[in-house]
Amino acid sequence: MMPILLVVMIVTIAGIVYLFQGVSMQQQVAVEEPKFHALQQEYFIINKAEREAAPTGSELNQKLVDIQNYPSELLRLKLVGIGKILTGIFALLFVIGIFLFMMPVRLAQMMKRQ
Repeated sequence: MMPILLVVMIVTIAGIVYLFQGVSMQQQVAVEEPKFHALQQEYFIINKAEREAAPTGSELNQKLVDIQNYPSELLRLKLVGIGKILTGIFALLFVIGIFLFMMPVRLAQMMKRQ
């Protein structure tokens, strides 16, 4: 019985860690989205002729690259965060299932002792 309890403890800790990581990633999205919108506003407030005439490697072009990379990073934070939350929930439900399966076995062992 002891190895089962060790596995249950490890899976429970892993599930809780995954839950906290996922929630942390979701909270990070709320911080990064306003930064993304501010960056877009700074870039698109400049007229189109100036944006297109910016030399390669300039700060203006770097802003455009940052704007183009932000959606994929936000998507990663959202999707991986949700995946980690769901993995954590699954792990904890798995542990509950193990306990529900073990209950009749433990009860039978206790009844045999009496």
